[in-house]
Amino acid sequence: MTIELQAVGRERLRLWGGLGVAVVVWALLYSLNKPFWDWLLFDWLGLDPQTHLGSAIEFFFYDTLKIALLLTGIIFAVTVLRSFMSVERTRALLGGRREGVGNVAAAGLGVLTPFCSCSAVPGFIGFVAAGVPLGITMSFLIASPMVNEVAIVLLYGLFGWKVAATYVGAGLVLAVLAGWVIGRLRLERHVEPFVFETTLRGQPIDLSAKLSWEDRFAMGREEVASILRKIWPYLVIGIGIGAAIHGWVPEDFFVDAAGPDNPLAVPVAVGIGVPLYSNAAGVLPLVEALHAKGLAMGTVLAFMMSVVALSVPEIVLLRRVLKPRLLVVFVGVVAAGILSVGVLFNLVL
Repeated sequence: MTIELQAVGRERLRLWGGLGVAVVVWALLYSLNKPFWDWLLFDWLGLDPQTHLGSAIEFFFYDTLKIALLLTGIIFAVTVLRSFMSVERTRALLGGRREGVGNVAAAGLGVLTPFCSCSAVPGFIGFVAAGVPLGITMSFLIASPMVNEVAIVLLYGLFGWKVAATYVGAGLVLAVLAGWVIGRLRLERHVEPFVFETTLRGQPIDLSAKLSWEDRFAMGREEVASILRKIWPYLVIGIGIGAAIHGWVPEDFFVDAAGPDNPLAVPVAVGIGVPLYSNAAGVLPLVEALHAKGLAMGTVLAFMMSVVALSVPEIVLLRRVLKPRLLVVFVGVVAAGILSVGVLFNLVL
């Protein structure tokens, strides 16, 4: 009996100790990501960070590793959490007649999980696979990158509480309504089939069965490997496009194209913002600079929302999990909402 208890204790130590080491390594890699690339590219290789080429290359390598780390951590955590929730239980909790409430709850959860647009995709996969209705999951996918507490604090400091509150309210309403509209269209068949699959050691798994922590961690590791293997080319292409735009498109281009004299400033700002890639906090310095140069508040808010909720890297990544028709619907509904927000705020702010 003592030998068996000792064996169980060693197994638990191995399992949880391994997880602890993995978390420490992940945190070190994440914290050293930017310093490492700055040292390698600028100090060792001698690239100039002020040039288009240096800025674009640094953006590409830094963001590729950052997103890969975020995807790894989020996919693992979401998969382990998903292992506690059967499809039937999740559908009973969030489905059918409670869909409107579910959209609000999912949007609120998105605000509390400040992922960038690319790293919110694993959450989308986990929700759909666990049986959460597609429209509710879309509310999370939109709200998570669009509204986060860092951006709220920074907006408050830069522009005051009215603008910060307007941003929060607009983001939540847009996420709830867009998710509800997509849910009404019943487009579940346009999600790629692998999203609905849950496997353990290569075999389909029933989440209603009793699983050990070792099983749950194994599911997490396998899901990380499976999803990254499927999406990495899309991720690299998307970030590469974002890096090229980041390095070569000057700030004055935005002012000239979407200035106060252009009656189509909001659509132009959204069209310019979509190819870019950043989170809400990262794009705020540009938002401040554009507003200082005369762009209307509604225009810069629409620009910021398009950058964080409809970036090209996210669209490229989503194509791996959404079929073309659903992807077009998602982009169209969200873009229409952002355009409406920008035009409305230009009239009232």
